[in-house]
Amino acid sequence: MSSKAGARYAKSLLDLSKEQNAVEEVKNDMVFFEKIVGDNSELEAILNNPIVPLDKKQGILEGIFGNKVHAISNSFFQLVVKKGRSSILFDTAKQFVQQYNAIKGIVTAEVTSASALTDANRTEVVALVKKELAASEVVLKEKVNTDLIGGFILKVGDKQFDASIASGLTKLKKEFAN
Repeated sequence: MSSKAGARYAKSLLDLSKEQNAVEEVKNDMVFFEKIVGDNSELEAILNNPIVPLDKKQGILEGIFGNKVHAISNSFFQLVVKKGRSSILFDTAKQFVQQYNAIKGIVTAEVTSASALTDANRTEVVALVKKELAASEVVLKEKVNTDLIGGFILKVGDKQFDASIASGLTKLKKEFAN
């Protein structure tokens, strides 16, 4: 779930990092933050819990990220917690990366296939997505689902292209049923 507040905070952080010529560093920090919080449900629970004192949250974030992130990112974490908005930090990090990707023309595509993609398949999918969406870069996330029997499903944003054999068989069943 994304929040409007998370998107606004992310935009402000992106603007600040542009002013300070630290966009790449802050983007890397947000990716790092997103991974750490995503992998640690306890940390996410602490950030979302209004009962945990703000100074304790600040101390935890300082201990985990203090010397591992850019000063802008560290100050941002501390400020958001100080304002009692720590529950939106995770969403803000995600929003920051999405906004960064949009500015840079980076598209994330998810491919689900019946078996692992070969290098040739991977190159073909990336080229197709770049061409269709005029993207400068494509980040490919791969999943294997043997239930597809063969073929693949490609998702980019809210669009989906289903070229799986399982989908084709389902369509045939419906046609024969009619």
